[in-house]
Amino acid sequence: MTTSEAPRSVAPRSEATRYAPAWLELREGPDGAARATELLDALRGRLAGPAGNGERALVIHDLGCGTGSMGRWLAPRLAGPQRWVLHDHDPELLELAAARTPRTAADGSRVTVATERRDLAELTADGLAGASLVTASALLDVLTREEVDALAAACAGAGCPALLALSVVGRVELSPADPLDAELAEAFNAHQRRAEHGRSMLGPDAVAVAAAAFARCGATVRVHASPWRLGAAESALAGEWLRGWVGAACEQRPDLAAPAEEYLRRRLEQCAAGGLRVVVHHSDLLALPRTGGAA
Repeated sequence: MTTSEAPRSVAPRSEATRYAPAWLELREGPDGAARATELLDALRGRLAGPAGNGERALVIHDLGCGTGSMGRWLAPRLAGPQRWVLHDHDPELLELAAARTPRTAADGSRVTVATERRDLAELTADGLAGASLVTASALLDVLTREEVDALAAACAGAGCPALLALSVVGRVELSPADPLDAELAEAFNAHQRRAEHGRSMLGPDAVAVAAAAFARCGATVRVHASPWRLGAAESALAGEWLRGWVGAACEQRPDLAAPAEEYLRRRLEQCAAGGLRVVVHHSDLLALPRTGGAA
């Protein structure tokens, strides 16, 4: 189905769609444009400083790596030899990410790759021993408060920074505006915070919760906006995002299904015609641990 075709329903899309390679590929360009480069100078300073690895290879753990877009974005922006350890529960994604990770750093140094198939819940300070950096993209908002606390503690125990990018913050802007925008946004945010299989995900609260968790562990925390800005050139991504956004809102509030179906038809027509602009707000978080006993 193309973005110009109206869907037959706004039934919820599979959660697995979120992690499908096609979706991850579609969002990689806008992700790269959105990432907060403003945080990189502070990160580079730490990696090159007394707490860094000096001339030894940087060891970077990429959590929930997907197809490896974070590595493709970050590895060429860091100097010195690097060893990327890619973590994901999906073996096919791990294989794809490993094959597509750059092999050259910013200064021409060598980049090597290893993979680990395991859940985030298994990550500990011991497992991060020797790590120079922990990074992840679009991960925080699907974690629970307990998982974020454990991640912050593991990074603090290992003494390594964390760069956690592209977490949703619960705000979207669509132009032209529609009367149903706010109601759908509210329902979507509630869906992001839902309890499922005994887990209450943080959704748009994740950045604030993570910032507090890392601060409690003694880290200096910096947060910077990293919004998607989707226009005519990103209509394919905007259309897929719309389907998922509306579907999740209707799963949370089935009473919205009838008006949302017509809403989605209109929005997809606007998208296909290049007349829709969407801003999906995210935030990037950089946590720098104490050095020499001071944060």
